[in-house]
Amino acid sequence: MAMVKRCEKLAFMNVNGKYHRMTNFTEIAVEKNPKEYSRQYVDEEFERSSVVGYSTAISYSFDYDNENEVHALIKKITDQELLADEAVVEIVMVDVKEPESKNKAISRSWSVIPEAEGNSTDAYTYSGSFRANGPAAEIEAVSTDGWKTITVE
Repeated sequence: MAMVKRCEKLAFMNVNGKYHRMTNFTEIAVEKNPKEYSRQYVDEEFERSSVVGYSTAISYSFDYDNENEVHALIKKITDQELLADEAVVEIVMVDVKEPESKNKAISRSWSVIPEAEGNSTDAYTYSGSFRANGPAAEIEAVSTDGWKTITVE
């Protein structure tokens, strides 16, 4: 079995046209939240369920670093209570397990849903979720700086 380590699935956020690695996050967990259509037909003894959609979300938490561009953008959205399109970000999830010149990735727009800040006595933290704000797209990502930033194709 070739287990994939958590650190081999990296997230990058588009900040002012540049994709920065989302560092110092203690949580980036994808939640699929499928929407189901359930029904029972009169000629059957069981119920059938079908997945008819998804309400995908990513829960996040990070230790705030005031020199981190990604943190600064999320902090701005949270502190200024930005709404609608002002609270939408693009995140690219890259699988870096296989060292290739172009790595498979998924890009999507997400609405930032801030939930809490300052929940730790050790570091100032921000937490919340990103909720899907458009379809996912399969792309390829390239890094020339050891996965600190990426370019997408």
